[in-house]
Amino acid sequence: MSVLLPLRQRAPRLLLAFGLTGALAVPLAPPAAAADRTRLPATATGERVADPVVSGPIRNTSAVGDPSHGYPFLATDVDLAAAGYVEQEFFVSGTATRYAIQGTDTARVIGTDLPYTTRIVVRRPVADPKFNGVVIAEWNNVSNQWDQEVDWFQTHEHLIRQGYAWVGVSAQRAGLHSTTGLRAWSPTRYGGLDVTVGGTITDDSLSYDIFSQAVKAVRSPAGVAPLGRLSPPRYVIATGHSQSAGRLANYYNGVQPLASVLDAVVLHGGGGVLRTDLATPVFRINSEGDVASGILSAAARAQADSPVLRSWEVAGASHGDWKLITDYGPLRKRDIGSYPGGYPGEPQTCALPSLSRVPQHMVQNAVYDHTVDWVAYGEQPPAAPKIRMTASNPPTVARDEFGLALGGIRLAQHEAPLRINSGSNTGPGFCFLDGSSLPLTDAQLAALHPTVRSYVDRVVATTWANVRAGYLVEDLTRDPAWYSDLRELIAEYVAAGRIDERDAAGLEVLLRPAERAGTAGHERPATVLLEQLAKQADRGITDDPAARDAVLRATRALMALPSFIRGPLPGTLAALVP
Repeated sequence: MSVLLPLRQRAPRLLLAFGLTGALAVPLAPPAAAADRTRLPATATGERVADPVVSGPIRNTSAVGDPSHGYPFLATDVDLAAAGYVEQEFFVSGTATRYAIQGTDTARVIGTDLPYTTRIVVRRPVADPKFNGVVIAEWNNVSNQWDQEVDWFQTHEHLIRQGYAWVGVSAQRAGLHSTTGLRAWSPTRYGGLDVTVGGTITDDSLSYDIFSQAVKAVRSPAGVAPLGRLSPPRYVIATGHSQSAGRLANYYNGVQPLASVLDAVVLHGGGGVLRTDLATPVFRINSEGDVASGILSAAARAQADSPVLRSWEVAGASHGDWKLITDYGPLRKRDIGSYPGGYPGEPQTCALPSLSRVPQHMVQNAVYDHTVDWVAYGEQPPAAPKIRMTASNPPTVARDEFGLALGGIRLAQHEAPLRINSGSNTGPGFCFLDGSSLPLTDAQLAALHPTVRSYVDRVVATTWANVRAGYLVEDLTRDPAWYSDLRELIAEYVAAGRIDERDAAGLEVLLRPAERAGTAGHERPATVLLEQLAKQADRGITDDPAARDAVLRATRALMALPSFIRGPLPGTLAALVP
């Protein structure tokens, strides 16, 4: 049997916190009393939802990437086997109820017994010891007229580390029936899928019950079990980004009261006004870009936190960001034939360099863990400050002299900036969603961070404060973004002719194994390798002190973080940063 365990360590510890001007040993108060650790009973049953027929797993008839497309669309390139995970695709069919959704009212039935067939993709632990008992069910986004699993791209590293199962559900017409949808992409594999009743349903009114039935198939299968031999999940949390967040908001208001198949909902990058009389928790996470663009409406944003609603906003983050586009880009190129806008090396079409580098996904990791504790133990997530606004119509974000947003959850990448990251941009297509990221000048960096030590102090203090507040998970230094950001910083200085390519290659020789060790949780060898990298940069980058300090800032900060977030390694900050 799988056993749901606390996803974060809450035992009081004596750790080190740092001010901005030096290292101070500060005893930290124990956290607030945690909720009773006895598991509460699962609240969702899905008794009113019909049992669909599940077939599969669907066999691959070609290698991934083969033009015959005999494999799941956007099949992951993550090494799941190394993590003890597997990817499988299933077809789900049955007869669905058609719903009309109106505001926050309970949905109205406008049709029944309507046949459908769709697909789900499952990425799960192979065996129970790895499984934490929780399924993240993602409503696939179809804004591009094909299925896109945004929340998987953003958070898969954390989901795998914590033992979640992930299920992507193809619920909407565009993902299947558009000219770039699944049926067109692979007529052989997907030609039998249909969520339109032979073209007679021209809206997405079937999507809500299709999603319910897909979740029911995972939660309590009547036949083929999409989770294989894993124990039945204790909890299912729905998640969706952008348009999918809007769909899930509709689902929460109109269908969850009827279906009762979900334990909680995460709305990422949008989601409308929510009813206040349900017991199902909802967690909203929005970027600065969602607030600035109005994707999150003023009315939705005005809804106060409550025992069943929590809303977080991340300053400097954008609706579509660097993490999403760089993870998703290679798979889109493989399966669609083109990279998304803003992908590295592609022509820039926006007014400013696109894609915020603020790693909102690290906050999203904490959102899922808090949501589990919310439904399993009744432990409500912490509140968070809102992004400050100077006007609501049009929505206008308050900014400092550099153009950085004020208020909100402030990660180190925003509070101790190396770049001006913003949720806003202008230009064609999705530029208004992709935000921007503009490197600070040498003069600005010198003024903000007069020494490498002052920068590291600020990063450590800000990050530790966010961990203590609950906005970041404690194993955050295992996130590969810390290493890829350092790699990309070096590449930018190489492209500008400020770091020699041979020096950069020597740094990469050390960075690659440091990344492998750090993301695997082996902090000590990662720190040793980063120390060697810092020394090599100090010795090798002699012609451009500003470029040298840029590398040292990022490297020394990454060296310091695990020592004071996960528990002290030998040495102090003073030893790490002379």
